[in-house]
Amino acid sequence: MAFTAKASVLLSTTLEGAYRQLGLEGGSVLLAVSGGADSSALLVGTALVRERLRLRVEVATLDHGLRPEARTEVEAVARLAARWELPCHVCPLHLSPGSGLEARAREARYAVLETLRRERGLQTVATAHTASDQAETLLMRLVRGTALRGAAGIHRARPFLVRPLLECTREEVEAFLQEQGVSFVVDPMNADPTFLRSRIRHEVLPALTRAAGFPVGPRLAAFSRVAAEDEALLDKLADGAWHRLSLPDGSLDAVGVRALEPPLRRRVLARLLVGGGAQVNAASLARAMEALETGRSVTLRGGDAPGGLQLRVAGGRVRCVRREAPTEPPPALVLAGEGASGVQEGTGWSFSVTSTPPPYGGLCLGLPEDTCWPLTVRTRRPGDRVRGPAGSRKLQDVLVDRRIPAEQRDRLPVVTDAQGSVLWVPGVWNSTSPRAVRFFLRASAPGTSMLGSPPL
Repeated sequence: MAFTAKASVLLSTTLEGAYRQLGLEGGSVLLAVSGGADSSALLVGTALVRERLRLRVEVATLDHGLRPEARTEVEAVARLAARWELPCHVCPLHLSPGSGLEARAREARYAVLETLRRERGLQTVATAHTASDQAETLLMRLVRGTALRGAAGIHRARPFLVRPLLECTREEVEAFLQEQGVSFVVDPMNADPTFLRSRIRHEVLPALTRAAGFPVGPRLAAFSRVAAEDEALLDKLADGAWHRLSLPDGSLDAVGVRALEPPLRRRVLARLLVGGGAQVNAASLARAMEALETGRSVTLRGGDAPGGLQLRVAGGRVRCVRREAPTEPPPALVLAGEGASGVQEGTGWSFSVTSTPPPYGGLCLGLPEDTCWPLTVRTRRPGDRVRGPAGSRKLQDVLVDRRIPAEQRDRLPVVTDAQGSVLWVPGVWNSTSPRAVRFFLRASAPGTSMLGSPPL
């Protein structure tokens, strides 16, 4: 079909350029078409440029099952697709009215479209979001409270999803359809003031346009485009910082995180909170930033741990941990002498008493002839002390000096003799004796063998 009208030239040129930039020249696409103005323009505009792009095009239209006229609308889409000789797939969704309808419908739509795309062997799905949708989305997020990530709005491309009309306004779309002589349906939900988007579309944006004296939608959409570019750059920098500052135990180098500029610091902390299962919002990030500066722990929302979640800053590390509810200490393991062995319940550590030294690389404690048997393996208790060359010290102080995370301290095995003296905390501290060694107490951490760690 030939066309020379201004609106038709503008929209078809924009669409053709978008498809080329999205890497779809010579590719394939599944158009999501509802029968509304935007998606009808996507169908017709794509049909007009497909030959120049060598683009394989198919159409999907979805019946949400919420309105009696929905069936008539999908039939109209099928007729429009047939007019342009495009294969059309009608997909029922069978949604039920109720709370969260918008979110449920959106999730169902994308799931069905992705399934159909794979079945048909198509490269991507294209939806008909416009610059007007972008402006509405930006305002919705701003009034709810958002950072730069939210201000980026609707992304032009996602894996297996593109929005080639994102540079066109709704007014341009409707002018194109008028020139092409194509009718379209109007979804009454778009005018329902129950929905925030509807109120912004019909009340807020017109008021802003009147106040500014010019259409503000394109300028808001342009801001979202720039925000998306800035966000992509900051995300890349934050990803590099995350890998640079991550420690083997899953925590972050607190000094390094503090040295980051605030935009990167927030992103790195947000990633830490997400990994820990915490809710991430402006309030939780502000508290995390404050905790990092003050060194104090803060409680977080999210997860299902009985005691909740905490962001802890200590020992040069910042980490998100599950604060377990208080529990009874696990039962102790008693080792009566040579040949005794067992697993300490609650910690998973394994112990055995042998008369021969272990191969190099195993955790072990040398035991002199006059060791007071039996030995007991338990978890720490208030008042535990250890004795070394410099005298007696609280076990708690030793754990702090060795930078043992607080959430791990109550799961460490503590070995005592029959008199209650602390002899060993495997991997952390051990007693030393000038007397000749008669036996060896060997230990292995959960998930390792007796050769899993260097001796200590």
